[in-house]
Amino acid sequence: MTSILKYGTIDDKILEELRAIVGDENVFTEPHHRAIRASVPAPFPLHKWSEHTPDVVVLPGSTQEVSEVLKISNKYKIPVVPRGGATGLADGAMPLRKGIILDIKRMCEILEIDEVDRTVTVQPGINMQELNRVLEKLGLWFPDDPASYPVAVVGGRVGTGGWSLVGAFGGHVPDLVLSMEVVLPTGDIIRVGNGGGRKIRKSSVGYRLKDLFIGHQGTLGVVTEITLDVFPRPEVEFPAFFGYNSFEHAYENAFKMTTSGLRTLGAVVIFDEEKVEYLRRDDEAYIPQPKSIKSIIATVMYGTEAEVEGAKKRLFEIAEKDGAIYLGEELSEGDWASRHDRYALPLHGRRRSDWQVVPMTWHCEDAAINHSQLPYVRKRWHEIASRYIEQYDGVFDDWGMFMYSNPPFRPWGDYLTEIDIGINELALDEETWEAWVNMKREIAEVVIEVEGSISACHGGTREGDVEVCVRQELKDGQFELMKKIKKMLDPNNIMNPGKYMLDEAYQEG
Repeated sequence: MTSILKYGTIDDKILEELRAIVGDENVFTEPHHRAIRASVPAPFPLHKWSEHTPDVVVLPGSTQEVSEVLKISNKYKIPVVPRGGATGLADGAMPLRKGIILDIKRMCEILEIDEVDRTVTVQPGINMQELNRVLEKLGLWFPDDPASYPVAVVGGRVGTGGWSLVGAFGGHVPDLVLSMEVVLPTGDIIRVGNGGGRKIRKSSVGYRLKDLFIGHQGTLGVVTEITLDVFPRPEVEFPAFFGYNSFEHAYENAFKMTTSGLRTLGAVVIFDEEKVEYLRRDDEAYIPQPKSIKSIIATVMYGTEAEVEGAKKRLFEIAEKDGAIYLGEELSEGDWASRHDRYALPLHGRRRSDWQVVPMTWHCEDAAINHSQLPYVRKRWHEIASRYIEQYDGVFDDWGMFMYSNPPFRPWGDYLTEIDIGINELALDEETWEAWVNMKREIAEVVIEVEGSISACHGGTREGDVEVCVRQELKDGQFELMKKIKKMLDPNNIMNPGKYMLDEAYQEG
């Protein structure tokens, strides 16, 4: 197949048109500005950096400016990649065809807080933590709570269809977005929501078009205004961690917790044996527990004081009846409070084989897996990782697995299941990068085998994942429909081209 589209080149004339829209001070062509916006927190192929460096960085300040930039891009057929906090782990913000990086962080205003109808309307560049600092003064709470909470922005959360640590209590991004203003690739401005009303939670009018622009990884347009659901701030947040003598023991007790009917339960997280072992040897995240503790369950509850007090008693009954050990207030509150601080924290790791410190960064492969399949997936994923670690000693390491309750507004069912892999990025070359891609592909194929989903939160757009995602998970017509939608909305394929292999919509032969 060959592409039927050719991209234009950014010349001085186009740069002047862009400067006329957003101002000279908001158009960057310097190498350091362009290079830093090519990077993402996931393992990055440093030897391929030049392939992903954009030609220019543009920082718009309004919906109208975004619209005018996209009109120019569409006219000259220049690729555009929207970039928020760039904290995603699926390369959504990494350009594959150079062009323009549209950095939306200037658009960071809170436009309206409605204390009666319980909504907040924001621009996409607002930081998650800053948003809740403002809402807290009014007794309100936006409960989207990713590991990247201190550094993520709302627009990026929408673009990736993000996942929340406490989704069992407050839902995830698709559940919390009520409506959005979206600039299409042609520059047209539309509003999508749950029907026509900007603040309506449930409607039966029209198609559910809002969801089309959640998790699209910047391939269908740019979100410039978002109206979000907000909650009353809970009176009580209560974390409790329990220790077990094996993963199997924790796995069985987790089922009883998640199916207990406790509506205050915001999260149930299983640390498998390899994860606990990694935390013991990593001096940044050491959990000082007896050697008899092989696996851990972390829980957290939200609600009124009366609700949480009653639910807490029931939770302890479930845990203690199965012989779980409560790990104490200090660990439970301290570890839960620091969960965001560990986002991409390990810039080193103590190698499993000899505990030597090696320079490694963190990556997780995440999937949605039903409870019944967790033991099998755990076994297979660790086997896959072990093979590559043995072959490429010092390049890869297995940092264990987390399994988080996944469905919105309920803790039972499937789990966001992640295996954390330490990678020595400085040692990556063409051979070891290809090994990493192959490892990811094998991990993804296990997900398809058990009828899971390749990603519960980050998106399946990265090399290694995407081929399995498109060819296997999204078969039976889903990917074919995605291509038709992409070509209809983005006739010149300017929006984040290359992602999800959607270039196929523009090929012939």
